[in-house]
Amino acid sequence: MLLPQKAHSRLQYGAGRLAAALRAAGYQVQVQQADKLPKTKGLIVIGQAADPLVRQATAAFRATSDQAPGKEGFAITSAKDDALLISGADNSGALYGCLELAGQVKNQGRLSDNLHLTDQPEMVLRGTCIGVQKPTYLPGRGVYEYPYTPETFPWLYDKALWIKYLDMMADNRLNSLYLWNGHPFASLVRLKDYPFAVEVDDATFRKNEEMYRFLTEEADKRGIWVIQMFYNIIVSKPFAEHYKIKTQDRARPIVPLIADYTRKSIAAFVEKYPHVGLMVALGEAMEGAGQDDVDWFTKTIIPGVQDGLKALGQTEQPPIVLRAHDTDAPRVITAALPLYKNLYTEAKFNGEALTTYTPRGSWAELHRQLSGMNSVHIENVHILANLEPFRYGSADFIQKSVQAMHRTYGANGLHLYPQASYWDWPYSADNVAGRQLEVDRDWIWYQAWARYAWHADRPRPAEIAYWGKELGAKFGCDEQAGEQILEAYEQAGEIEPKLLRRYGITDGNRQTLTLGMLMNQLIDPKRYGLFTLLYESEAPEGEMIIEYAEKEAKGEKHVGETPPQVAAEVVAHGRAAVAAIERAAPAITRDKAEFERLKNDMYCQDALANFYAEKARAALQVLRYKYSHNVQDLAAAVPLLQSSVAHWQKLVGLTKGTYLYANSMQTSQRKIPMRGVDGTYKTWAEMLPVYQRELADFQHNLDSLKTAKSSVATPKAQVLRNAPVVLLNKKPQPLWIAAGQPAFADTTARITAFAPELAGLEGVLFSRAQQVAQGTEIRFSTKKPVQVLVGFFTQKSPRYLPVPTLEIDASANDYGQADSKILNALAIEGMPPVNVHAYSFKAGTHTLNLARGSCVVLGFVDATQPLRTYDAGLGEGVRKVGELDWLFE
Repeated sequence: MLLPQKAHSRLQYGAGRLAAALRAAGYQVQVQQADKLPKTKGLIVIGQAADPLVRQATAAFRATSDQAPGKEGFAITSAKDDALLISGADNSGALYGCLELAGQVKNQGRLSDNLHLTDQPEMVLRGTCIGVQKPTYLPGRGVYEYPYTPETFPWLYDKALWIKYLDMMADNRLNSLYLWNGHPFASLVRLKDYPFAVEVDDATFRKNEEMYRFLTEEADKRGIWVIQMFYNIIVSKPFAEHYKIKTQDRARPIVPLIADYTRKSIAAFVEKYPHVGLMVALGEAMEGAGQDDVDWFTKTIIPGVQDGLKALGQTEQPPIVLRAHDTDAPRVITAALPLYKNLYTEAKFNGEALTTYTPRGSWAELHRQLSGMNSVHIENVHILANLEPFRYGSADFIQKSVQAMHRTYGANGLHLYPQASYWDWPYSADNVAGRQLEVDRDWIWYQAWARYAWHADRPRPAEIAYWGKELGAKFGCDEQAGEQILEAYEQAGEIEPKLLRRYGITDGNRQTLTLGMLMNQLIDPKRYGLFTLLYESEAPEGEMIIEYAEKEAKGEKHVGETPPQVAAEVVAHGRAAVAAIERAAPAITRDKAEFERLKNDMYCQDALANFYAEKARAALQVLRYKYSHNVQDLAAAVPLLQSSVAHWQKLVGLTKGTYLYANSMQTSQRKIPMRGVDGTYKTWAEMLPVYQRELADFQHNLDSLKTAKSSVATPKAQVLRNAPVVLLNKKPQPLWIAAGQPAFADTTARITAFAPELAGLEGVLFSRAQQVAQGTEIRFSTKKPVQVLVGFFTQKSPRYLPVPTLEIDASANDYGQADSKILNALAIEGMPPVNVHAYSFKAGTHTLNLARGSCVVLGFVDATQPLRTYDAGLGEGVRKVGELDWLFE
């Protein structure tokens, strides 16, 4: 085996992998480097097509002119004297040629005769990501704030693990690795002007330097580009403490000090690690989408990269990937392209879930717009909050998703998250002694996405045979049994996507689908911050449960995929998945423990499908009563809800002892079905009493309703009492919640109606113009815990304060403010209805900064006073059709 004298490390790595495969097949192999061709038989020459050595070989062996295609392409050509040429369009192409031939030798046990093969990938970037983050916040820190230390991330310093992972990437021809972290710079570089900003001690800093260089060098050998992601605007904790500011504050405007620190951090990083790309998330830690995003990207980030290049004396631009999340990405890219050419864009494929291969609507339009700009657009398969923790290996669903990336979105890159346990990487959630590595468990996840990112359009019959062989090899069974395992994967692979896209609240990771949903979340989703993009863009055309029920009541025609249809389909999928995995079971001879875990997952998903199907049917019966007022409609829901709880009991049994948790994000950001506080409500067993109590409450309230033979009155409103706080704003003006009172200090708009709980509250009167231009700041002190009640207008507009939305703002529930407490609680003349949210504060002195846009600060109430969640039905255009939430409370 011969390489050029000065062969790139990728050629050396590829030759090494090929030599190992040949030796395992019984061949005698030597790897040498030279610039001249020796006279010997059985020679394998490896290099770029333009290398003199490859040209010599082509002429000497009179090889046919198989030309390597474009970027990362390769040609493998048989020649006389048993010679082989592996010619790459570039070093990565030659590497992939070696890996292709090594794979053939491994599968066939020998070198094939008369090889003439050319190939190249379709997608330009094919990458995976690893979160350098944790399931919970570190003490005294906010979201995404995780310094690189051996104590927090012992795996980060495990070289053997990195080699294993990078080899997996190479095997799958993945060429980019994204490392996700809020503010990595303070763990990797020192700044002359801000030496105190470093977040780690000297010994750790040296370890970080050494590990980062090791990682980037090993990645480069395998044709992998390392990309460091960071959030904006986040500063290091020592920097924040030095200047007595917050590490992150979404409502904070751009200030010169933070811009200077960030620009110099980026410059130092580029100078130190010139071959590492950067991925920029403008959203979440910056306020919304607007000029600030454009300015930050063009006046801080890009100049920082350019400063680093100048210090290096380098003109080749490292790529910058702009994450199109909570920002106007087309506007930012348009402003940035005249300044910097090597730009990419990235956006989520199905939000933070996997829901459909038929994306549509406004989200598809955004992807197409980004794909049409002068940059490569990358599809991000993100978080997978609806799939974890169960195994996912539906090759069919994945193939169709990649095809949609090309055909519907026009994209040409893949950015793939782990299938499960993103926040707990490198481990899976399985309860296995010593923990199970996610990269081992979910091998098929990586292999399937990578296979179709390389070539998306592969004939289905051949794919069934391919995966049958792969699964057969994995579990030591024949191809037929392997195809049954594939069938189980593919049947189960339809369940969670269909459930979320037809019953869910959100495509984000504030919902853990596999922990179920409450009845009120099914019958009153708007109360829980319904994220409508899930239904409008990330699902085929169809109806939500509440839409279906209303159409049924009105006798209207249904459209597209319906809730009863999905209930029937997921039950059928679960039954088929179990049957297929049982058919394969007798043939398994290898890795039996993992097969048993896979089989258990099929039973888990079957139970989950039945739980949801019965509960959705019960929800439809309850909503029927909303329009019919016939108690028998409610009574018909009881056996369905009982059956749902019975299926959940079965799921509890299947997961007890087999799983450590359902969701790897174990913070208060999780809201559905239950708020995850201090690591609670992360197992199925914890949810069982919740569902049992829900059933008992429903039966009790139904009995009361039957006895009364009329509608039972909903609970009476308890008037909220003003809490004694001291306002520290300069010359605060009081806002009285009463009819006819002004809503703002600078308009004539007055309060016309309000929820009875709010009567007599004393809030703060603000200038609406000032709120729109500068935001709202509330400074106060309190001796007892309080809740600040803030009214958000229901209309989306730059004129109104954006509603706290966890899908785009990870800090949107830091004060428990994410959910509306009283919907349509306030009517103000000439303005949209107002929903009330509550911000919780402990005793002490506080400053609450709200972003730009008008809102109503309604008052301060004792934190212990109950605040009932319901729809008051006030405001222009609001139509109230009876409350049902009380039935389950």
